[in-house]
Formats: sequence, C-alpha cells, structure tokens
Amino acid sequence: MNTVFHPRTLDCACAEPVFLAGDVGPIWRITEGVVRLDRDRGPQRQPVQIAMPGDLIGAEALCDQHYRFNATALTACRLESVDAADASARERLLQQALLQQQSRSQDMAALRTGSVLQRITHLIHLLGFERAQPGLQPHAEAIRLALPTLREIAQVIDAKTETVCRVLGQLLPPRRRKAGAASATSAGRSRRNSIPVRTGRLALLSA
Repeated sequence: MNTVFHPRTLDCACAEPVFLAGDVGPIWRITEGVVRLDRDRGPQRQPVQIAMPGDLIGAEALCDQHYRFNATALTACRLESVDAADASARERLLQQALLQQQSRSQDMAALRTGSVLQRITHLIHLLGFERAQPGLQPHAEAIRLALPTLREIAQVIDAKTETVCRVLGQLLPPRRRKAGAASATSAGRSRRNSIPVRTGRLALLSA
C-alpha cells in the first residue's frame, strides 16, 4: 500500500494519472474536466466509470481504505481535496457518493451499449455540449478541441479506434482548409499532372 501526499488542488493534463489503485489519499472533488476510473485487467485497462465536474472520486478514503481503481484524466482537469474530518461531513459525502454512483452507472451503460454513433453522441453531451449541433462548423471545432484522443474514446465506449475515427468523420464536418494551403495543393496537383509520363525502357530503368 502506497501512501501519497497530495496538495490541496491538483491540475492534470489529458491522460495524466490522478492516483493509482492501492494508493492512500484524500477524497477528491472534480472542479473542471472529466476523469476516468479503471481497473487493471492484465495488460489492459477496463473502464469502470467516468466522473464529471462536481463528482467525488476516491470515496474509499471515507472508510479509511486505499483506492480501488486507477484514476486518469480523460480531459485536462482540476481537482480539489475534500475535508472529511468530522462525522457529519463524512455522512454527507457518503450520501453524495451513493447517488453519484447510480447516476454515473447509467452514463457508463449509455457509453458502452447501442450504436457507436449513439455512444459518441452521449460522450459529447457529457463533455458539456448538450445543445451543440455537431454539424455546424464552430460547434464542431469546439467539440474536437474538447474530445480526448481516439484511443481514449475507443477504450471508454468499447469500440475500435478505426470505427471511432469513421463515426467522428460522419458526425463532425471536415475542417475548413486555409485558402493559401488549398491553392498550393491545387498548384502542386497541376504540376504533377503536367509532367510527361515515361514509357518503354526509360521508365523501366528509372523505376
């Protein structure tokens, strides 16, 4: 069992560990971002739950237990440790953790059942884009910036990375290309098309 001392607040970049299973530490409240909780299953990480702003993680600390799961930042996030020194505070936090468990279990079921399109749409909503229209360019760009990596998404929603990439391509419009870049690409294609094709022995020698 590892005892780890934590600051009052904690900032984690995307994919950075918050704590590991077996560590001992405080209970944390997420103030910004999303955290995923996983259990180790051989070489693979098995997602158990995700936690949103306002949620508690590491509730085992309320029972003086070590952390059961690995916690990793699904997106860039900020957390603050929660004071649970007196019995009344512990009781309130336990009640919140219980209600949170029920709600997040429903979210996890929605993220891992149904079509991949439905799962990704639910993830986008959980990231705070309930009213966003992914088909609109400004909304699509904001969603792209907020999304985790393709690999992280695939692990959370139980899908292949290639499938996630394809569905996101269907859901979000392509990025607008800058006029200068588009012109350069077009000019390059024109130059390539104007190069005469080599035939016969010369072509074989240069191949």
